[in-house]
Amino acid sequence: MNKIGKILFVMGGLISLVLGVVGIIMPLVPTTPFLLLASYCFVKGSKRFDDWFSSTKMYRKYLASFVQSRSMRLQQKCGILVLTAVLISVPFVLVDVLAMRIFIIFLMICKLAYFTFGVKTLK
Repeated sequence: MNKIGKILFVMGGLISLVLGVVGIIMPLVPTTPFLLLASYCFVKGSKRFDDWFSSTKMYRKYLASFVQSRSMRLQQKCGILVLTAVLISVPFVLVDVLAMRIFIIFLMICKLAYFTFGVKTLK
């Protein structure tokens, strides 16, 4: 990957990290999806940022269980599902194309199935 691509990934990771921190403070903003995105961006963008982020208390609290065992707390799963349902429903309402609405419904079903059967729930 070229240098500009790595810089863009690091910048995306930093923005996602800030949004994740906002999610810790504000209950309506989900934390885990933004921190997952930050982790992904740091892995792609910089070994140094990835090492730093992986060693933080925030990473261990919100992401370590998912990265290691593909599991999340029920509260995290519900937060992600609710946020994505709201975000996906916006184009469902705004777009008046039947094929696109069917695709959006399919996407919502796939997302629900993944989080129900693909991600274990921690007690």
